[in-house]
Amino acid sequence: MRRPYGALGRDGTPHDRDLFTDTVDLNLVGTFNTLRFAASAMNELEPVDDDGQRGAVVMVASIAGFEGQIGQLAYGAAKAGIIGMTVIAARDLSASGIRVNTIAPGTIETRAWEQAPADMKKAFEDKVPFPKRFGKPEEFARLAEHLLTNDYLNGHVARIDGAIRFDPK
Repeated sequence: MRRPYGALGRDGTPHDRDLFTDTVDLNLVGTFNTLRFAASAMNELEPVDDDGQRGAVVMVASIAGFEGQIGQLAYGAAKAGIIGMTVIAARDLSASGIRVNTIAPGTIETRAWEQAPADMKKAFEDKVPFPKRFGKPEEFARLAEHLLTNDYLNGHVARIDGAIRFDPK
């Protein structure tokens, strides 16, 4: 029986462990490393206001961390890990005056999508409830700016996805 690529390989054998750990290492551990080094540097700064703020971090997850598709086991697990780190990191870093938020994008018009077949891109666009298109990079950037500049946003995961929810396949 041919199986989807996930816990089992396409041929029914166990999924390649190295591929799984490489994906988790890149996406989850890489995000953690960036967070810890940024937080260490921010911790050395003088507070910038009466609240004691020293900085803010915006991590990037994916809606795949909420409802990944078949074949996205490693990627979805890594992005779910980032989502899970958000409020914990915000609480951990509160003593240092550092806020932590996360963006979980859906389909955003990036260069990677330029390489996708037109029919594949159209199928994803058609599933977005509103607006019926991919998100624009500037919309992502405005959300990141808001998370960085709104001093009371902390420990929040913001989806930016036009209300799309991925199908299993």
